[in-house]
Amino acid sequence: METKELQYYKSLVSKLPLLKKEIAKVIIGQEEAIDEIIISLLAGGHCLLEGVPGLAKTLMVKTISEALEMQFKRIQFTPDLMPGDIVGTEILEEDHETGKKFFKFSQGPIFANIVLADEINRTPPKTQAALLEAMQEYKVTYAGTNYDLPKPFLIIATQNPIEQAGTYPLPEAQLDRFLLYIKLGYPSEAEELQVLKSTTGSGKPTLSAVMSDKDILDLQKLTRQVHISDELIEEVNRIVRSTRPDTTSSAFVKEWCDWGAGPRAGQALVLCAKARAVLNERFAVIPEDIHTLAYPILRHRISLNFRAEAEGIAPDDVIKAMLSGK
Repeated sequence: METKELQYYKSLVSKLPLLKKEIAKVIIGQEEAIDEIIISLLAGGHCLLEGVPGLAKTLMVKTISEALEMQFKRIQFTPDLMPGDIVGTEILEEDHETGKKFFKFSQGPIFANIVLADEINRTPPKTQAALLEAMQEYKVTYAGTNYDLPKPFLIIATQNPIEQAGTYPLPEAQLDRFLLYIKLGYPSEAEELQVLKSTTGSGKPTLSAVMSDKDILDLQKLTRQVHISDELIEEVNRIVRSTRPDTTSSAFVKEWCDWGAGPRAGQALVLCAKARAVLNERFAVIPEDIHTLAYPILRHRISLNFRAEAEGIAPDDVIKAMLSGK
């Protein structure tokens, strides 16, 4: 990397702490979840955000988009939502000069830089599948014509872990499309007290845009160039293969798992480790990057058996045991 180019990238990376500081004006706590959303954006993937109602999931995503000066759209998923409500549809228009009628494609809410798919498990599989092409190909096909989505492009889907009635759990193939599975927990006592004080008055924080869409696109290019040693790539490969009952040396995995993560998990772990390095203003991956991100990358890519669910064993328990060599 040339000196001039290196200086440019360093100036971009130095904006990331400012971005987090700007987001913290509105979102109190949840630093880990915010880091993981930014990591997903830098790695060029999408994320699934899970948490009970009232944890400011929607506000968090909207705040991040404002601090990034990006176009934000929200889709509220409901049982009657149709694919056309997401990707768009053709409408009949008339040319006022010639009087001829023609169809014109009207873009749906998915045409934005950051798209919040709110309560994605409330809509039927047909509509959920409408997101698949967009997530993977970064385009929408309608009536045989391709329409490119804006770049950068990030889908953040949320789901409520409490309610099961009237929901449609995401199939494993679609879960695997999400780079990260982020879990939101309750705030600490001090954070919750601060939330009560800061959100019930008349004052409202003013956000400034810290980075542009071009900045993010350049950081995505930088993320791909971050150095990772062969030893760490071998470690990633070992971790992913250790989630599979037939190739693992972990007794915990053999006892509680039906099947493990595929090669896509390894690719995700390497990319996200590079993105975490960039977020922490480094140009090389360290073991901590890999072990920290193993949880959000693997928790939706391993399947527990019935006995594990009956005993209350969670995917994170399996990942923790596997990483510790049990």
